[in-house]
Amino acid sequence: MALACAGLAQASPTQEPIQPIQPAKVTNPAAVELGKMLFFDTRLSKSGFISCNSCHNLSMGGTDNLKSSIGHGWQKGPINAPTVLNSRFNLAQFWDGRAADLKAQAGGPIANPGEMAFTHELAVETLKTIPGYLSAFRKAYGSDEVSVDRITSAIAAFEETLVTPNSRFDKWLKGDKKALSADELAGYKLFKDSGCVACHNGPAVGGGSFQKMGLVEAYKASSPAEGRVAVTGKDADRFNFKVPTLRNVELTYPYFHDGAANTLPEAVDTMGRVQLGKKFTAEENARIVAFLRTLTGDQPRFTLPILPPSADATPRPRPFE
Repeated sequence: MALACAGLAQASPTQEPIQPIQPAKVTNPAAVELGKMLFFDTRLSKSGFISCNSCHNLSMGGTDNLKSSIGHGWQKGPINAPTVLNSRFNLAQFWDGRAADLKAQAGGPIANPGEMAFTHELAVETLKTIPGYLSAFRKAYGSDEVSVDRITSAIAAFEETLVTPNSRFDKWLKGDKKALSADELAGYKLFKDSGCVACHNGPAVGGGSFQKMGLVEAYKASSPAEGRVAVTGKDADRFNFKVPTLRNVELTYPYFHDGAANTLPEAVDTMGRVQLGKKFTAEENARIVAFLRTLTGDQPRFTLPILPPSADATPRPRPFE
């Protein structure tokens, strides 16, 4: 194993099935700033308490660490909330891929009665009443017109920036031979040799294909969701789900579309059995988990608190001023 890992350490990044995450390139900073405000604004929900960040918490790996998210009226969804971090690399959005891109995805939760339970029309009318938002739309798009198209475009522009470069694994890919330990390198070799990279590859280590959950051994899901078949209507797509990214995976528990695996060792064991037909030993499992933990990169950082524009832009004196 030591010799194998030594050889692995000399590999060129161009020869690897995983590529480093590159920092985001911002072309319209005003749209990104507007999208950030909208992402954190609870006024886009019927209750006034739910925002995009409620289920895709940027301080928790871009998810909420719940088996299924809690929406309007304490409703629980049928599926685990995927991370929004590095979602720009996905071939489509949502587990079943029903949204072609981030812009198409952004409008879904706002009008979903089980999530934010608002309507697009009310979202537009609400934002029109807030002078600070009119100014932000003008800065981003050249006029203060508020529309669903602009709302979703801005949220998507912000989400495009939510990438997590500079993980220890990326540093190793770029030539830092000391970035990974022997066990972590051994875990990466197992990850490749076992076939995990057939689905978990590319910059996001996933997100690039739809695959059947339970390829070798039937998977008994705790969720009624049936995956891609809901979009295509083809029985062959039943239980086909978008392969999740493994970037920052140590932060995004619980795992799978039904949130059934609470820990990384449990997830690795299950995936080995149902997808690969392989039972990892405790040592192999620990090494793969050690590798997976090296995929955590720089998390998004913002000046806090993030306060969307007030409904009243007129300064008011506070008591005792």
